[in-house]
Amino acid sequence: MASVGPSAASTQPTLPSGPAVFKTIPYAFMLPEILCGTWVWILVAATSVSLPLLQGWVMYVSLTSCLISLLLLLSYVLGFHRNSENWKVLDSLYHGATAILYMSAAVLQANATINSEFSSNAPLNYQLNSAASFFAFLTTFLYILHAFSIYYQ
Repeated sequence: MASVGPSAASTQPTLPSGPAVFKTIPYAFMLPEILCGTWVWILVAATSVSLPLLQGWVMYVSLTSCLISLLLLLSYVLGFHRNSENWKVLDSLYHGATAILYMSAAVLQANATINSEFSSNAPLNYQLNSAASFFAFLTTFLYILHAFSIYYQ
């Protein structure tokens, strides 16, 4: 009788828990997402916020995404997922939707940067807004990488 290969359950990749979260792609992207997103809202908060509607959206997206990503990271580190495949779907949907929201925030922040070039306190605000724009686009890229890495895993 021929030997039977491993069962389907044992070939499924397991979701990481504990410190392994920081060594496994795409979960290793979570800490840089949080750190870069934190820089976005710190830098925007440090400016004079000349366009409150635009930069308010940037602050909302960055702060909310940072907090939800932190909760998701803690859930993985503490092992709340119990290796359920539903967590992969949740993770992919969250990171995909957040990438879209972050792209809108990054474009609005870039617009605020252009407008701050000619303000009264131009050099400082322009530099802070430029840095915020850079980190917003970088964070967007990290969320996109995470979403697609989950999808192709």
